[in-house]
Amino acid sequence: MTRLRAWWPWLGLFARLVVGTVWIVAGELKVRDLEASTRAVRNFRVLPEAIVPFVGHLLPLLEITVGALLIVGFAVPAIAAISALMQLAFIIGIAQAWARGFQLDCGCFGGGGAATGNAARGYLLDIARDTGLLALSVLLVVLPRTRWAADTLIWSPRESNHGE
Repeated sequence: MTRLRAWWPWLGLFARLVVGTVWIVAGELKVRDLEASTRAVRNFRVLPEAIVPFVGHLLPLLEITVGALLIVGFAVPAIAAISALMQLAFIIGIAQAWARGFQLDCGCFGGGGAATGNAARGYLLDIARDTGLLALSVLLVVLPRTRWAADTLIWSPRESNHGE
């Protein structure tokens, strides 16, 4: 654990950049086609139809915002917690679609709709990816102090020795 704490400021920076970049890419690809984003949300058949368009339009903006805040390192524990909850929701959504026998593309990076090829393999890969991103997000909640984070500009150097 001592080695992890010694290396964590740099590993945490890497985690912030990876998770943040994934959120920005996913959101940016969805924001290009909000109707496809809405269709992807609808295809999971878990939300009432009345809120599906709202979620389909809001989700890409939320993803971009969470990603940008993680990359700059602002409010890392809170934003990483939101990231973790979003990843958990996606894992549950994909798992329930798989369990119910739906053959769909998750729409994680735009698109959405009927799956092409082996949907079960796609679900497994999506869940594995999201589980890794969930783990990184949880680590950032537990160990939020990382290198080159806006948070370190807010806290005095006496409170954090990981500010550079």
